[in-house]
Amino acid sequence: MGRPVNVRVTTMDAELEFTIQPNTTGKQLFDQVVKTIGLREIWYFGLRYTDSKGFSAWLKLNNKVMQQDVPKDGPLAFDFRVKFYPEDACEELIQEVTQRMFYLQVKEDILRGEIYCPPETAVLLASIACQVKFGDYNPETQPPGFLSHAEGTRFLIAARVLEQHSLSKQDWEDKIVNWYKEMRGRLKEDAMLEFLKVAQDLEMYGVNYFEIKNKKGTELYLGIDALGLNVYSKDDKLTPKIGFPWSEIRNISFSDKKFIIKPNDRRAPDFIFFAPRLRINKRILALCMGNHELYMRRRKPDTIE
Repeated sequence: MGRPVNVRVTTMDAELEFTIQPNTTGKQLFDQVVKTIGLREIWYFGLRYTDSKGFSAWLKLNNKVMQQDVPKDGPLAFDFRVKFYPEDACEELIQEVTQRMFYLQVKEDILRGEIYCPPETAVLLASIACQVKFGDYNPETQPPGFLSHAEGTRFLIAARVLEQHSLSKQDWEDKIVNWYKEMRGRLKEDAMLEFLKVAQDLEMYGVNYFEIKNKKGTELYLGIDALGLNVYSKDDKLTPKIGFPWSEIRNISFSDKKFIIKPNDRRAPDFIFFAPRLRINKRILALCMGNHELYMRRRKPDTIE
């Protein structure tokens, strides 16, 4: 059988430890994780790891875990994360545990600056996060300074937004609390969905970005999301230069580092770009296929159960 292998899986709010066999597949490990969490809406999630070259990768479910490029110098380390985003989180996410995982991950992505959030929206989201964390505003237990003294603003608003504006911690707190007071009576679960409802309108929400080059060698970003593919200039991840909705794409393929998008309109030229390495193209294609499959499932008359 070979020796058992220790695995550490970090979710958004817990650290889980498992022991697997050398022949355990990605799916067997993934099934163990979702069963432990009690999660049924499994199609949105995956196990992410950092490969031996330092790139972020998703565990392939059909292959054995030990045959994949997961560093093996200690317990195998994975993050349980959202891999695919719904078109409308409030309508499509059913289980409370799914909603919580999405809420925690999107909040973290905004705080780390991976999703750009303008100051006004950042304040609104921070106030909703207060309702999730503390419940209704109470001036007795939350006197002036309750956020700024506890470095609370750092945990509610991205550092980049804080640095761009010459407001004191107390100024930020006052702005957040003004909105927070308006949230009275909102249940924690409802507040988490309200957070996602606001966040999903941000341009970078739910987009996976990859560095690519066009035929001229110009550096660009390819963005993959629930609705299709977008191409961005290197200095602007917010406004796509060109977009390909899933409904308008006939075929996607790659050959080594070259990636080809064929539009439905046969008169339109193919869009060709180059990824830095073959394994990146494989990851791009896998994300395209997964997003496209969910896109088609949403449009079938029978809903996802």
